[in-house]
Amino acid sequence: MIGIGSDHGGYDLKEKVIAHLEAQGIECKDFGCKDKSSCDYPIFGRAVAEAVADGTCEKGIVICTTGIGISITANKVPGIRCALCADTVSAKLTRLHNNANVLAMGAGIIGENLALSIVDTFLKTDFSGEERHQRRIDLIEKQ
Repeated sequence: MIGIGSDHGGYDLKEKVIAHLEAQGIECKDFGCKDKSSCDYPIFGRAVAEAVADGTCEKGIVICTTGIGISITANKVPGIRCALCADTVSAKLTRLHNNANVLAMGAGIIGENLALSIVDTFLKTDFSGEERHQRRIDLIEKQ
């Protein structure tokens, strides 16, 4: 299951991502927000990150206008490696090298088609498992 959350600035893109994933048979858990009323991104970024950290969700996707604030929030949760991606190369490499478990995107930065490609790349790319990358992840986790 993929956890997904956004603030009001990411609401429309979140809804499109959910529809895209469900069309592929991928189950999503929507942590909000529920409409475009002004709200606070830390509430939704933390909820997704906590669900990934405790194993409720396999991976997470968080969206706000820039992706910056919500990614900072997600990364405050122990065990979360949230990567802000605005292209498919970054999405692929953060899975291969960093084993990122949460994807952040900025709805005001990227369009729908690119966002859906980023999501697909992120979810379909496995961690490489290479020793050098695992060693670096272990160093991150010690901090």
